[in-house]
Amino acid sequence: MRGPARPATIEVAAERLAALLVGTADTLGDPSTMSDLVFEEAPTIAPLPRSTAPREVWAVDGGQCLVADARCLQVLATRAARVRFLGGSCVLEDEGTIRATLLGGSDERVRALASLALAGVAPDTSVDVNLLRDHDEWEAVARSVDEAEPGALVLVDGDLQPDWRIPSSFLADLMGRASAREVTLAGVTKHTSLSRGGAPLLGWLEGQAEAALGHRATWWAPVARTRTDVGGVQVVAARLDPDARFAFRIDLPLDADPAEELARLSALCDDAAFPGYPYPLSVADRLAACPGWLRAELRAQLDDHFDLVGVPLDVRERAFTDRHALMERG
Repeated sequence: MRGPARPATIEVAAERLAALLVGTADTLGDPSTMSDLVFEEAPTIAPLPRSTAPREVWAVDGGQCLVADARCLQVLATRAARVRFLGGSCVLEDEGTIRATLLGGSDERVRALASLALAGVAPDTSVDVNLLRDHDEWEAVARSVDEAEPGALVLVDGDLQPDWRIPSSFLADLMGRASAREVTLAGVTKHTSLSRGGAPLLGWLEGQAEAALGHRATWWAPVARTRTDVGGVQVVAARLDPDARFAFRIDLPLDADPAEELARLSALCDDAAFPGYPYPLSVADRLAACPGWLRAELRAQLDDHFDLVGVPLDVRERAFTDRHALMERG
């Protein structure tokens, strides 16, 4: 028979959280993903020397915003930005084309699916902003791989595991093309759910590395790999600059030499504003962002078109006014 439930107070939550943060359980995992990762039993931390940056680097990041929300109907905007660095100089800044998508009933889902360029997305799949943004990003990654020169590095914001609704054959084909062109893909995740004993894995590795190698050491450690070899990925953790506060999760193809590729990547992570993070990705992040002014501009364009087609103002207000915002004005 179960005993009385403990009260759900902040003290009880803090007690449980403290037990996880300083606990001794060492099982690695990722509770947030549907991937097929197989984790290392005990990651081994190794020093990471810095080498020379690749001559050519591409970086891709995506952005999104909610333009209008009637709950049962939503207008979403997504885009994927690309940048290209050549010999250390930025030679391309492409903020990406805004994709406006209406989501709601089944007919709108079919229209949204029809707008996706990646092959193999099931015709009966659900559509949401995660799929739309991921689709835009990976389409931009594929273009970057096809345009890159041999020896180039193509950086992706996030892991190398596309949304589960994008077929695995897409990534396998992309990895094959990249390998044939001698182009390396690398995914850099700023905030990962990788865990050790239920607590953040990277925080634990950072503490272990500092104790073993010193507080300014750069290092890396293997974490996991996918079960599948075709289009497979290896996952590592790495601190890429002596001044970096944090380490990151980095995904690489299975056939890549992690020490060699991380040493090249480290040479891109010495920017004073974002030490430890590849500066081409920070440029792509800035370009892809969908700030408030852009959302307001898109909403104004939407209202202009409503005027043209004769949608009355009161109809719009009833559909899109946020009742919560009205209640919380005081």
